[in-house]
Amino acid sequence: MSGDPSTSSGANEPGARKTCFVIMGFGKKVDFETGKTFDLDMTYQNLIKPAVEAANVDCIRADEITHAGVIDVPMYDRIFRADLVVADISTGNRNAIYELGVRHALRPHTTIIIGEDSNKSIPFDLNHVVIRKYHHLGEDIGSTEARTKGKELTDAIEELLAAQEPAADSPVYTFIPNLQRPGVAPAAAAAGAVTAMAAASATPPKADETQSALMALAREAQTKGDFATAKNLLTTIVTVAKSQMPARPVDVSILQQLALVTYKSKQPTPVEALRAACAILAELEPATTNDTETLGLWGAVHKRWWDLTKESDHLDQAIRGYERGFYLRNDYYNGINYAFLLNVRAAHSANVAEAIADHVQAQRVRREVLSICEQWLKENTREDGKERSEKFNENRYWVLATIAEAHIGLEDGKGDQALAEAFAAATADWMKETTENQIKTLKELLANSPLKQLPTGTTT
Repeated sequence: MSGDPSTSSGANEPGARKTCFVIMGFGKKVDFETGKTFDLDMTYQNLIKPAVEAANVDCIRADEITHAGVIDVPMYDRIFRADLVVADISTGNRNAIYELGVRHALRPHTTIIIGEDSNKSIPFDLNHVVIRKYHHLGEDIGSTEARTKGKELTDAIEELLAAQEPAADSPVYTFIPNLQRPGVAPAAAAAGAVTAMAAASATPPKADETQSALMALAREAQTKGDFATAKNLLTTIVTVAKSQMPARPVDVSILQQLALVTYKSKQPTPVEALRAACAILAELEPATTNDTETLGLWGAVHKRWWDLTKESDHLDQAIRGYERGFYLRNDYYNGINYAFLLNVRAAHSANVAEAIADHVQAQRVRREVLSICEQWLKENTREDGKERSEKFNENRYWVLATIAEAHIGLEDGKGDQALAEAFAAATADWMKETTENQIKTLKELLANSPLKQLPTGTTT
């Protein structure tokens, strides 16, 4: 069968707005080529969706499709019928790459590919296709970058949709120019399939809006330090999501957030909260994962378990988690906690040589962490801070707090000033409290470091 698939829907009826389906991952994803983590939701919300809507085109992503049962039915329908597809292949997301391939097989043109500019290793089958690059800051996307690249994307969309005969942008139709594009069966013959699809897609209205509202409430509760409420809200989201598996797995970032607020809630008891958080993280396979966020949380849970019980296994588990997270991609959060726990282990070691080795390694790690944080600040101070998102400001606090802790750990005289700068940037009181508690303990550990106990008075 052949023909224009859009003729079987109302997308191209006179006066109807054109449609765009966005192919990309959701939430935070790690690009294992570069070791960087990107919040793809920020790309969608701040760059792609505004750019598409500025071209007077309706924009939707798979997680915004209202449905019940299998998401694949409405998703593939939109990949096939959408007047335009924008595919973000950042982080080499396997689902996104596959769905892009489906689009290329179904439609010869009106597909735009974008990607984060730090990944230079484009798969062979895509490296001769036009990929529009943008720069992501990791947890956020800069406002200037969003405006600039958004305007370029809007212009490209308008030009593409205005063309009478768009050039093929699908490699399939480029290299097989005589290929007949697929169509759909006549309405009468497809009535049964249409009915089935409609039944699979039907769902109580505003289901996705409900999840978004719950996520917003959970973030608000977490910012206020009300971790018990945040835990209850996120538990509801995860429970609903698991009830819909295997159609779509629960997003990793949501499980990570749930683990975080679970152990911080300290309910019903601190130890039980830690045990529950471990059970949540176990679903993410912390022993083998390369996700540094998961490794950092695994380290944090066992670090607090050690604080409560002084069981050495928890200290070793925490050190292994932070160490792997640090060396996988020079992650400053994992690094500064790895250094701290090396000092903790040194203080509780009966072997003087091992204690000294841990202390010296901690100092080396702190110097590396300082370099990483200073580079982060250098790369993320190109714009007016007032234009930054709340998430960016939170991340900036942790970078500044990490710098302060590193200087205090190195005992180089720069710690107090750096700490004051960090506290001035805090977006919530619990963040400062967390930093204060760790630095207080660190100073106690340094006062009794194994090097200071040597007869020679040797120091680092």
